[in-house]
Amino acid sequence: MALTFYWYPKCGTCRKAKKWLEEQGIEFQAVHIVEHPPSKEELKDMYEKSGLELKKFFNTSGQKYRELGLKDQVKTASDDELLEILASDGMLIKRPLTTDGKKVTVGFKEEEFEKQWL
Repeated sequence: MALTFYWYPKCGTCRKAKKWLEEQGIEFQAVHIVEHPPSKEELKDMYEKSGLELKKFFNTSGQKYRELGLKDQVKTASDDELLEILASDGMLIKRPLTTDGKKVTVGFKEEEFEKQWL
């Protein structure tokens, strides 16, 4: 199954990850994370499959995250509330977000991509 690769074309890390996937000859469908963000249900599914804490899905270095003062909310909000917030704006999601429907990677670390996608 081809990967779904949620990315933001202006993001340097996303471009690096995309180039890595292309160099490895890995089939993927690139989805613009701001124009077509994953739904709350898709995010919930990815979160459950990732084994990561939900706060790892937030783009904590993003302007939007700081503007909305999410640092404190992330500590106290329920998973359901956090998923609702994430689904509301693709810029709040740490990217690239990559999945094959079974496994999920958040962000781009070459070692992690090698382990998951090769």
